[in-house]
Amino acid sequence: MIALFVDADNLNAPEWIDEACQQLESSGAKLAVRRAYGSAENLKSLSKVMLAWSIRPFVNLSLSKNTTDVALAVDAMDLACQSVRPKVIAIGSGDADFLPLVVRLRERGIRMVCVSERTKMAQEAIHAYDEVIYVGNEAHKVAEKSPVTPAPAKKVAAKKASAKKAVTPTPAALVPAKKAATKKTAAPAKGQGSAEVSIDQILTAAASLRLGQLQPLAKVVEQLHAAKLLGKNASSTKLFKKFPKNFELTPTKQPNEIRYVAT
Repeated sequence: MIALFVDADNLNAPEWIDEACQQLESSGAKLAVRRAYGSAENLKSLSKVMLAWSIRPFVNLSLSKNTTDVALAVDAMDLACQSVRPKVIAIGSGDADFLPLVVRLRERGIRMVCVSERTKMAQEAIHAYDEVIYVGNEAHKVAEKSPVTPAPAKKVAAKKASAKKAVTPTPAALVPAKKAATKKTAAPAKGQGSAEVSIDQILTAAASLRLGQLQPLAKVVEQLHAAKLLGKNASSTKLFKKFPKNFELTPTKQPNEIRYVAT
């Protein structure tokens, strides 16, 4: 018996949830409990896949603070304390907020599985689960392309090595070469924040923006941090203001919500 609890504010694409249900049932066990928690907007966008898999929606209260995680955790603990409890509980979210819940349920002898889109998976939570299932074709494509990026660095290193051999080995000539190398290696660090981030990358990391509804800015920023599209000290407002026609920040002075505007 498997129980699936979906954080629809995190795992919020229909195809991801469909893939999650298929993979969980591929083990031969029965997916008996199927629930999704989230805002009314996110759950509405998942109505077709929830109907197809008979997933029960639990609408989160509209408060200043998102309480979806707590609602999910309370119901998961309640189910784990029943006389007939599931052998496996799958959490449909890569959020690290669920780590205490995962540890507590695992101590009760329940096998814990995480279902998450790869870029949303919190690295510190991976080892808390017995198994992590990644969903989303776009995430796998990104993962396959990323190892290729070090290749240009090797070519640059080779050119630097050949340049050093060509220069006359005098102390006066070597000192400027070291300074130039330092500047070249420091340049990518400056652009690592949000300079090369595109609208498509933002929408891939924070898929809920595609709905065109107002989303909590803090939640979107957290997803961008997880996808390494926004540095820890980088300004999220500066990033979104680079695309004024595509992203609406409210209120203007101290924004706490964001909406994507398709053009």
